[in-house]
Amino acid sequence: MIALGGAIGTGLFYGSASTISMAGPAVTLSYLVGGIIIFFIMRMLGEMSVDEPVSGSFSHYATKYWGELAGFVAGWNYWFLYIIVSMAELTAVSIYVGYWLPDLPHWISALVCIIVITTINLINVKMYGEIEFWMSLIKVSAIICMIVLGLGILFTDARPFPDNFSNLWNNGGYFPNGIWGMVVAIVPVLFSFGGIELIGITAGEAENPDKTIPRAINQVVYRILIFYVGTMLVLMALWPWNEVGMEASPFVQIFDNVGIPAAAHILNFVVLAAAVSVYNSAIYSNSRMLYSLSKTGGAPKFLSALSSRKVPVNGILTSSGITLIVVALNYFFPGRIFMYLLSVVTCAVVISWFIIVVTHLKFKRHCERTNHPTKFHSIAYPFTNYLCMAFMIGVVAMMVTLKDMRLAVIVMPIWIAIIIAGFYYQKRSG
Repeated sequence: MIALGGAIGTGLFYGSASTISMAGPAVTLSYLVGGIIIFFIMRMLGEMSVDEPVSGSFSHYATKYWGELAGFVAGWNYWFLYIIVSMAELTAVSIYVGYWLPDLPHWISALVCIIVITTINLINVKMYGEIEFWMSLIKVSAIICMIVLGLGILFTDARPFPDNFSNLWNNGGYFPNGIWGMVVAIVPVLFSFGGIELIGITAGEAENPDKTIPRAINQVVYRILIFYVGTMLVLMALWPWNEVGMEASPFVQIFDNVGIPAAAHILNFVVLAAAVSVYNSAIYSNSRMLYSLSKTGGAPKFLSALSSRKVPVNGILTSSGITLIVVALNYFFPGRIFMYLLSVVTCAVVISWFIIVVTHLKFKRHCERTNHPTKFHSIAYPFTNYLCMAFMIGVVAMMVTLKDMRLAVIVMPIWIAIIIAGFYYQKRSG
């Protein structure tokens, strides 16, 4: 449920508006292609996580099998990634609250969310898990209900099949913006799948990682594919793709437009819970990554301090404190920063996944040299490793062609250079 919670959030409920505008109904193929690549990557991470379940996950593996610099970059980039994810989710929270309270300033909603979720995470990891479980259950149940309700509307339409699904090929066809539109839409799709790697982060605190990690990876990925692809098919069939705007979640808009206002209010509550859920996961993963970095000397030692309940309090407070920046951003730029945050997140998540793929290559070579058998295997090694690396490079190249994402492609190398400079400064001073 934690893995589902991390990967089903704003990317599906709000960010899907941008992918729909790029690809039209063919966005379903964008999610399918992106999902298959992510499944390959998760099997790679799963093989390492089952072999050595640790908190901090792939930062630890990168340090062990690739080198200290790689581990340092992996850890700090992932921390940065989830700081930006936190800001994006808090921005989404303010948008969803604004659906009911349009006069409430966005920054107030963001601030209240920070305070509540930080307090929950400070109590103990069980409290985080319980909250995340129920929030994930709300999201999953709502998506299933939305698909069933949508299909009910489609099949009670006066028009017979397949005319009741005609929105999928009307208004410019299934590929209204061509094959390129479908390909480019994969870029924001990757933002939607960001968070699924939380499975690896939680391995160090799982009771039975040999069983739970493989089951989570195999089940979660295909369920997410069903949810994303199935949901997009229903949405595109219900309403013309080119009339789904950016004013609110496509889910809320469509149910408003088909005359079910009560469902729209329920869905707005669900998407609000989804955004809060992902922010909850972001605080959890960030604090564990800072803890892992501090244990290996890659971050200040005070971040490895644990409370009496074994919670990395300083890591939680540090991460929450920095996300307060989004309160100021929502104060000065209300409603205008979500796409910019999405672009930076996409770049950072591509870097994290690229590091996982390369680290897995080095891990497998280490296993071959030492005749070390693994319990859970990746798929078609090493072919899928090279396929995934080529895919990630292609995604960055496509981002250059997108106006809203071009800045992130420029910013990320600078950020990586800062991390590397920090590594060498830390080595010299340490």
